[in-house]
Amino acid sequence: MKPAVKPQNPNFSSGPCSKYPGFKLDVLKDALLGRSHRCGIAKERLNYAVKKTREILGVPENYIIGLVPGSDTGAIEMAMWNLLGPRGVDVINFESFGKTWANDVKNQLKIENMQSISADYGYLPDLSKVNFDNDVVMTWNGTTSGVKIPNGDWIPDDRKGLTIVDATSAVFAMEIPWSKVDVLTYSWQKVLGGEGAHGMLIMSPRAVERIESYMPPWPMPKILQLRKKDKLMMDVFEGSPINTPSMLCVEDYIKALEWAESIGGLKGLIQKSNENLNEIEKFVETHDWIDFLPVSKEIRSNTSVCLKIKLDQDQLNALVKLLDKEGAAYDCKSYKDAPAGLRFWCGATVNKEDVACMLQWLEWAYGEVAKA
Repeated sequence: MKPAVKPQNPNFSSGPCSKYPGFKLDVLKDALLGRSHRCGIAKERLNYAVKKTREILGVPENYIIGLVPGSDTGAIEMAMWNLLGPRGVDVINFESFGKTWANDVKNQLKIENMQSISADYGYLPDLSKVNFDNDVVMTWNGTTSGVKIPNGDWIPDDRKGLTIVDATSAVFAMEIPWSKVDVLTYSWQKVLGGEGAHGMLIMSPRAVERIESYMPPWPMPKILQLRKKDKLMMDVFEGSPINTPSMLCVEDYIKALEWAESIGGLKGLIQKSNENLNEIEKFVETHDWIDFLPVSKEIRSNTSVCLKIKLDQDQLNALVKLLDKEGAAYDCKSYKDAPAGLRFWCGATVNKEDVACMLQWLEWAYGEVAKA
């Protein structure tokens, strides 16, 4: 039967993701609109955002955290353009964004000693093939495949190269083994449901040493530059971004960080994401027409949950449109480059009650299109 109750929040987009529960525009009423981001009070807010980020994520004190332009894409490309070149590069890719970084290394930076360690959607590559004498670029969680790297045990502490991690759909939902990571990037618009266009760049002392000892041979656009007179531009990590940030978005990020703190910080965020995934796992176990795209539970993402479903393309399109029309689930179709299916964001800004309610509508909608 058609369900009688709809999710209170039907937003299941994998980016921009749902705002945190209880969000209202009024919480941004004190944002520093019309003020220079370089004035004292604005720099205080920017540094406060970095301070709360460090506290919630448990970032080591000797790692630096900066706000950069261009969302996660800007942050990861800033890292690659500034750091790569003196060693070979291994790129681990198992979904569309990892493939993009591999293409950048090969065709934009033109690094000859480059190895692409890849796997099809739903699989994790053979990580034993990674050469840690090289620099290593990877996505920690495949936003478009629903596959995650389960841990960092395979990364040696005595590696010679740097590890550069795109963690935009992992951070705030999964434990990050900081001793295994030299560079980590993400955007605000994933697990915390912030607004787009701003990225975060976190770097270890090893990454800082690389920037100050190596000059890349390629032209560097101003918006990507991290080096000035043979030194790291520390201003970027001290409340003075390269270009003007939106102070409205900064305030929104701060409010999301404070909300995260209110539910138990990283532990609470991970718990909520896992509870959401568990709702879908219970549903999949009892319905033979739907399954996870990842081939094993160990590599199953708890944020961008990707599913395959026994429908042809026309039926799948009809299902997605029906869920949208009924206000039961928005933006749940799989990524355009991924295998046809469904993708539901299950990060911490989504409530498990809404996931459970949405699944009732999914069951009804499947019945409607399958019999049509």
